Amino acid sequence: MKPKEIERISKALGDPHRLRIMQEVKKLEWMPCAQICEMIELAQPSVSHHIKQLVDAGLLIPEKEGRNIKYTIDKEVFGQYINFLNSLVENNT
Repeated sequence: MKPKEIERISKALGDPHRLRIMQEVKKLEWMPCAQICEMIELAQPSVSHHIKQLVDAGLLIPEKEGRNIKYTIDKEVFGQYINFLNSLVENNT
């Protein structure tokens, strides 16, 4: 991963509301925005802002379904980020 991507993901995951969104989306394969709003009890504009940060970081994949958008975790990007974090603690001896 490029340093800018790592920075963007780290910033996105540095917010407790975004972490909660990731936890809720993980429970289902796809989760609509309206359902996320209900589960984390934030106003829709706030949820939209947090989701945008997660999408921009590459952590969530949006998919349009009629007039709504549903989201899923991008496991490939998340896996690359986890690999980066693991590389920081690996013993290089």
